[in-house]
Amino acid sequence: MLKKALFTLSALLLMNALPMQAANVKSGETIAFLGDSITQQGHTFPAGYVNLVMLGLKVNGINANMVKAGISGHKSNNMLARLERDVISKKPQIMTLSCGVNDVWHGARGVKLEDYKKNIREIVEKAQAAGIRVYIMTATMIGEDPNNANNQKLAAYNKFLKELAAEKNLPLIDLNAVMQKTVAEMKKQYPGVKDNFLTTDGVHMAPAGNMIMAAEILNAFGFSATEIAKAETEWLKCSWNARGIGSFTVKDFCTIQHKLWKEKKTINSYIYEKVQELLK
Repeated sequence: MLKKALFTLSALLLMNALPMQAANVKSGETIAFLGDSITQQGHTFPAGYVNLVMLGLKVNGINANMVKAGISGHKSNNMLARLERDVISKKPQIMTLSCGVNDVWHGARGVKLEDYKKNIREIVEKAQAAGIRVYIMTATMIGEDPNNANNQKLAAYNKFLKELAAEKNLPLIDLNAVMQKTVAEMKKQYPGVKDNFLTTDGVHMAPAGNMIMAAEILNAFGFSATEIAKAETEWLKCSWNARGIGSFTVKDFCTIQHKLWKEKKTINSYIYEKVQELLK
């Protein structure tokens, strides 16, 4: 059943969701989503996490405005340099901050931890000085193996984000922890599958990753489990363009994935298998 198959995803989201309370976002408010390519895809793809957050707000009666502030390849230094132009000048009431993957992933062209700390602190303090409510998100995974070198290095960057959120008394959205937990559950559910579960390439979000990000943001915004479930129902109707295959609803794409995973196949391996059959 698809609902169960969605990565034990619904169960994880509902377990993490807050009890019923007033949402921290009001109609008419503006939310800026500051980030890198994950965020850029989040507001470019119909089922990207930014668009899912906005849809989740809408179906729960909140008509907010969006500032698209994700740019591919950007690191903490880039985001700091354009903060005034891309965020503060737009006068949002809220900003989500997603930064850290490229600072590590880019290796020698990345940003060292001490410089990252300075950049992020300055981003947060400048946004606060402008009266913006900041939500800090931990950096998501670099490959769906928490023990690889990049993820081990990234842990120190995320540790700082947690410390800064506590110091500034800011909401922390621990995406990395939720994703690691979900990947572990998926590996148990589908042993032997050689595929990414939450991402398309180990970094950029597939439908599951986008839904996790959106759900955790709504959670931090004060949405209840029931309200998040209502949003998820609408997310499954969104369009997802699977490169080289075609466009599906998120629900249909996930159905295909899970059926193949049960057979220890991936979409790519299945296509290759069928092509080989045609060549016989």
